[in-house]
Amino acid sequence: MPILPLPQFEADVEEDRKIYERLKPPTSIVVRFGIMKLVGEFPYSGEAKPGCGSKFVIRTHRGTELAEMLTSTCPNAGCSKSVTRKEMLEYIENSGGRDYPFFNQGKVLRLATAEDLAKQAAIDESRMQMARSANAVARSMGLPMKIVDAEPLLGEERLTFYFTSEDRIDFRDLVNQLATEHHARIEMRQVGARDEARLVADYEKCGQHCCCKQFLKVLKPVSMKSAKIQKATLDPLKISGRCGRLMCCLRYEDSTYDDLRSRLPKKKTRVKTPDGWGTVLDTQILTQLALIRMDSNGEDVAVPVESLIKDGETPPPMPPEFAPPHSARDQGPRRGGPAGPGPGAPAGGGGGDRRDRGGQRPGGGAPPSAPPRNPDAPAEGETGSEMQPSGAPAQDDRGGRDRPDRNDRGEQRGEQREDGRDRGRGGQSGGDGERGQGRPGGPPQGGRGDGRNQDRGPRPPQPAGNPAG
Repeated sequence: MPILPLPQFEADVEEDRKIYERLKPPTSIVVRFGIMKLVGEFPYSGEAKPGCGSKFVIRTHRGTELAEMLTSTCPNAGCSKSVTRKEMLEYIENSGGRDYPFFNQGKVLRLATAEDLAKQAAIDESRMQMARSANAVARSMGLPMKIVDAEPLLGEERLTFYFTSEDRIDFRDLVNQLATEHHARIEMRQVGARDEARLVADYEKCGQHCCCKQFLKVLKPVSMKSAKIQKATLDPLKISGRCGRLMCCLRYEDSTYDDLRSRLPKKKTRVKTPDGWGTVLDTQILTQLALIRMDSNGEDVAVPVESLIKDGETPPPMPPEFAPPHSARDQGPRRGGPAGPGPGAPAGGGGGDRRDRGGQRPGGGAPPSAPPRNPDAPAEGETGSEMQPSGAPAQDDRGGRDRPDRNDRGEQRGEQREDGRDRGRGGQSGGDGERGQGRPGGPPQGGRGDGRNQDRGPRPPQPAGNPAG
């Protein structure tokens, strides 16, 4: 059965033909060229009316090469998809500004012919073989580098090799040998991991072309913070791209997540809902919900952020379960201290005269003068059990093991220091003792035997159960 054109289709074609005849040839064209997908705006003086996707032969700062038309920057031209110069400059500014690879030093020569397209196809097929031969030459010279790709131009004026290396390399001998082999000007460009993926990668995990190969021109760094904020998996294998680095698409929604996070209340803060006051337990960024525990009934309710009431009212006190912990001095007696008043401690105190922050006693009134301290009474923080005899070893509260008295250990250290100094000084007497404990033959008050320290006065009376020396 033959297929005949319908009359309405013929009418549409005739209308499009009239619109095309009214268009004028563009005066400037935005094109994309090179394997690095560079972008440039070049003047055009032809009579043809090209559309988006048309192939051109252009002359750039690198030489004669093939380019693809993206759009035109003059109104009422081309395929009616032209943009103004202001819109193009805004796009460049938002896409990287000065770092955006945009060029305007060049010219559009002509529309590409069938011979130009066939020649470019043959050049593209030889790129892989050029890269392999260059890698073989680099290995023979012992250069620690890897040739990633080769880019010959349509006019064969220049041949560019892209390579990766961890260090700076002197490749002058390599350039001379490659120039002799290919009879063209050789240019070597060192690239990183992301640019290597832009050259050789094709598809990503999402099924689309790699962003760096398709449209992303400025590759900005990506941090793990973006993955944590977006609640993405932290497995490097799942959030890494073809280059082995974090995927560039993690940065696309950073501004959106920052804006949504700024609207959410912080955890453990007091908020007012239509049902009363409550405490924030958790929040969700995308759904803009806050999990709140109500003060009235203790239930956990998910409330939209838009429903929270902000009227400037002072919130009521926080429930005890969310209250911050008290300081260490307000949490009862010290470690190892008695539950009640110990022997020798003043009445009403748990091992000492405890005062509040204002310097007053908890019961109110001015603090009484401290009674004279009993030399036999334990110091503050010691246990209220019966004191051990001075000659018996003290018992550890935690394990019940016998340990030497603290004074005995001090005397032993003092004796060791004295013996060491006597041996070092040829038996000179007057070695150091424990600070605050006098020794026979040594200076008082823990002084030194060289006479640099002077006696500071009479020593305080020592307790009966704590002999000095």
